[in-house]
Amino acid sequence: MALRRALPALRPYLPRFVPLSTAPASREQPAAGPAAVPGGGSATAVRPPVPAVDFGNAQEAYRSRRTWELARSLLVLRLCAWPALLARHEQLLYVSRKLLGQRLFNKLMKMTFYGHFVAGEDQESIQPLLQHNRAFGVGAILDYAVEEDLSPEEAEHKEMESCTSAAERDGSGTNKRDKQYQAHRAFGDRRNGVISARTYFYANEAKCDSHMETFLRCIEASGRVSDDGFIAIKLTALGRPQFLLQFSEVLAKWRCFFHQMAVEQGQAGLAAMDTKLEVAVLQESVAKMGIASRAEIEDWFTAETLGVSGTVDLLDWSSLIHSRTKLSKHLVVPNAQTGQLEPLLSRFTEEEELQMTRMLQRMDVLAKKATEMGVRLMVDAEQTYFQPAISRLTLEMQRKFNVEKPLIFNTYQCYLKDAYDNVTLDVELARREGWCFGAKLVRGAYLAQERARAAEIGYEDPINPTYEATNAMYHRCLDYVLEELKHNAKAKMMVASHNEDTVRFALHRMEELGLHPADHQVYFGQLLGMCDQISFPLGQAGYPVYKYVPYGPVMEVLPYLSRRALENSSLMKGAHRERQLMWVELLRRLRTCSFFHRPT
Repeated sequence: MALRRALPALRPYLPRFVPLSTAPASREQPAAGPAAVPGGGSATAVRPPVPAVDFGNAQEAYRSRRTWELARSLLVLRLCAWPALLARHEQLLYVSRKLLGQRLFNKLMKMTFYGHFVAGEDQESIQPLLQHNRAFGVGAILDYAVEEDLSPEEAEHKEMESCTSAAERDGSGTNKRDKQYQAHRAFGDRRNGVISARTYFYANEAKCDSHMETFLRCIEASGRVSDDGFIAIKLTALGRPQFLLQFSEVLAKWRCFFHQMAVEQGQAGLAAMDTKLEVAVLQESVAKMGIASRAEIEDWFTAETLGVSGTVDLLDWSSLIHSRTKLSKHLVVPNAQTGQLEPLLSRFTEEEELQMTRMLQRMDVLAKKATEMGVRLMVDAEQTYFQPAISRLTLEMQRKFNVEKPLIFNTYQCYLKDAYDNVTLDVELARREGWCFGAKLVRGAYLAQERARAAEIGYEDPINPTYEATNAMYHRCLDYVLEELKHNAKAKMMVASHNEDTVRFALHRMEELGLHPADHQVYFGQLLGMCDQISFPLGQAGYPVYKYVPYGPVMEVLPYLSRRALENSSLMKGAHRERQLMWVELLRRLRTCSFFHRPT
């Protein structure tokens, strides 16, 4: 009943549906084919030369930085790579605050870590940095980085309360929940083992409204600076995570059931988009299991949904969830062992159902505001037990708001084993339904936590086994989307990576496919305070590149700063190269008497 009520509540908003220098010489762009030219222009149009990008040119990389900023960056990155300091950084921050007092402590932070990684305290104070970066070709993805200062016990309590339904708490009725999609006290504090990602814990509906208002202010701030900005949002900030857990489990179980039927039809091990079930055989199997009558099954698969193919792929199968008011009055999943459609929970309270609807409504408010301001929304990825629901709800927003151009961007975590299947399915869905695909590719921020949780609770590790496997997955997903961009001028992608090899791979494939940076189909993204040797050369060469820009009051972004320090420690190789380039530029300025360099 919950899904039956929640999705119709959204229907008014939805339509139907290394060497230091590795720069190549500047080279002529091959003439793009008609499909690759925006608007279907002539393939004979002469394109301007593709700008050369040199990630080893320290002078160009730090042309936007004053000398004292370079010195601060060197100090901060060096301290972030000091294991003894990192191990005790929270205690050191506490002692410093007590010794200096709040005012002097804030000044110290702004001169060091806060000043390096954070843009400012509010929407007004960040404007000079945004405008300065934009002058050097670098845009902004705004992110209000404030987190509650909760103890581990408080975080655990909030998580267990917000991820557990009333039916589960009182033990009444039938509970068919999968342990992967249930809250577990040992992992109640979702901040543990997480690098870079901000974490929200549900308090009440008023707090979710407050988060929405913060996101709205971010949209306004971004819209004032440029007409092509981004902001990042998290769906766990907009509602009770219990709904995300339950909806994720429904989506995962329906997908698993499809693959079980694929095994029966001899299609085990095929890629998601290559798996196509014969409808007649599928109807026979489902009828034998008693999941639904033959008349009901025939109503599921009609000429309208299948065309004349006579087969069902995973997209056809998943579409049943969208219209499952015909299948059941409850939030149900198929059970191949019992041959029944079983409810996840015996009942939902009226308030729980209202909470689901409110989350969807808040998403809609943000998307409408972004449309009004010309700002694009990036929906951040989260833990795998939330992610199926987050991705599905993001797709629903894309169906409505990505009609003329990509306004909503979904995030794909390439450290996941199923990343390629997720990307290919969503690209195909956009093709079939005629909306504009928008994606952000990342490696992922929850690796340690995901692995520990899977091992402790006892389900398959969703993460690729090695760093090299994740690199290969990233490049595979990247290559697939670039191929789509070649034939679809309205599709867009953000390559969010601090890895120079990955960025070089993207640039090389863009050249081979005839994708010119002036077309603004491929964006690049890095965090503020990290990898300027990638961001600024790209921006100055004309590539669309963005910094992920956090902001907020000093004391309230300390949890974010802690993770920045830890992230630099885990990216020691990249940080070492960055420090090396900074030293090269500092010494050059000393030799040339340009120590008082002014960015121009």
